[in-house]
Amino acid sequence: MMKKRLLVIAMMLALAIVLGGCATRGDLEEMQAQEKAIGAKADQAAQDAQEAKAAADEAVLKANEAAARAEAAANDAAEREKIAEEKERIAEEKERLAEEKMRLAEEKERLAEEKAAHAEAAFQKSMTK
Repeated sequence: MMKKRLLVIAMMLALAIVLGGCATRGDLEEMQAQEKAIGAKADQAAQDAQEAKAAADEAVLKANEAAARAEAAANDAAEREKIAEEKERIAEEKERLAEEKMRLAEEKERLAEEKAAHAEAAFQKSMTK
């Protein structure tokens, strides 16, 4: 009999331990609320990450556009510099040609003066005869 009582008490104690170790309805609801809160936080974090990625993609696009504009401006500047150098070269060539024409004109003038002097000398010589 004592064994039966002891067995019943042991079983009750085991049942109490098993039932005490199980989650109560309140614990279950609290756990579900925590799970929902964690899920909401994860969804918000995912949404924030998508927004950040979209902003980063837009920034990269703008940076690429700015780089393309800068490259085009640099190319335009290089082309304008090349044109200016060509115009300078042409102006120098024209100046050289003008100086050459002036030198030739001075040479012709000198030759004409020499011919005029020879002609005058010949005329004077012919007048003295």
